[in-house]
Amino acid sequence: MGRMEGTRSYSANPSDYQLLEEIGHGATATVYKAIYLPSKDVVAVKSLDLERCNGNNLDDVRREAQTMSLIDHPNVLRAYSSFVVDHNLWVVMPFMSEGSCLHRMKTAYPDGFEEAAIASILKEILKALDYLHRQGHIHRDVKAGNILLDNNGTVKLADFGVSACMFDSGDRQRSRNTFVGTPCWMAPEVLQSGTGYNSKADIWSFGITALELAHGHAPFSKYPPMKVLLMTIQNAPPRLDQDRDKKFSKSFKDMVAMCLVKDQTKRPTAEKLLKHSFFKHANPSELSVKKLFAPMPPLCNPVKPLQLKDAAEQEAASQSQYQRGISAWNFDIDDLKAQASLVHDDDDIHEVQR
Repeated sequence: MGRMEGTRSYSANPSDYQLLEEIGHGATATVYKAIYLPSKDVVAVKSLDLERCNGNNLDDVRREAQTMSLIDHPNVLRAYSSFVVDHNLWVVMPFMSEGSCLHRMKTAYPDGFEEAAIASILKEILKALDYLHRQGHIHRDVKAGNILLDNNGTVKLADFGVSACMFDSGDRQRSRNTFVGTPCWMAPEVLQSGTGYNSKADIWSFGITALELAHGHAPFSKYPPMKVLLMTIQNAPPRLDQDRDKKFSKSFKDMVAMCLVKDQTKRPTAEKLLKHSFFKHANPSELSVKKLFAPMPPLCNPVKPLQLKDAAEQEAASQSQYQRGISAWNFDIDDLKAQASLVHDDDDIHEVQR
């Protein structure tokens, strides 16, 4: 299916695309920087391995791709075109030149962003969630690695729908019982089997993402996945600390606390959260987000920074705290147990025993 972007259209002909370097990789998909030869536009092409999407047939994939192509909001990474090539589904998307918020933190802001930038970024993501929720969709993987930036200061939420290989049969608009997402960012009700969940799960993940942007890492990110699961269910919700986080405003702390409530019925909707004072005073993203690029010289090697697919997974090799709790995109409880059993280093054992 072709797709128009302004006056441009992107064909469903694979020979029209020249794949360049790989810029992202996950359990079921690889993302490439590419050139659309007819217009010379730079785009991103996500190649989804259909043979690795458990239990989903081609009709499911095509239905989900059609849904993704209908998503049309300035803060949601859209699908320009999608088509099957051999046993892969190619999804053509915008190329976001500054990569993800996670990469930006790991390369220039290891202790997190300033509050003004966080407010601007989160406001744009909240607009995206409000749109998706109104359309009856749940994103299910909100995190800094899925917040993409370009050099104009544009902020887009990535990896909705087909990109994560999460195809459900039946009614997509009600609560879910499938266990998908990234442990550190997942709501308690998602981690507890049988309870079901709805769009309020995204609000919890949004609150965790706020903490991630504030500190440079998500809460519990240094723990193995099963430990994260138990801590999320059993511990009090994480917060911005009154003493350690004195540089942040009361408004910011209050907004995070509203999101991180274990009872999903008591969390605000995205629409209501947009009216919070923290977002009312946020600067336009083109102003505050562009300031984040100033400390860094132009990127001469585009392979590492452009993490369009699960940036947490991409950073795992060099960032030890991201070796735990990363997304496997379609895992279940058994997968989590298997991951947890592989972690035996002394640091984690000591942390868990404290």
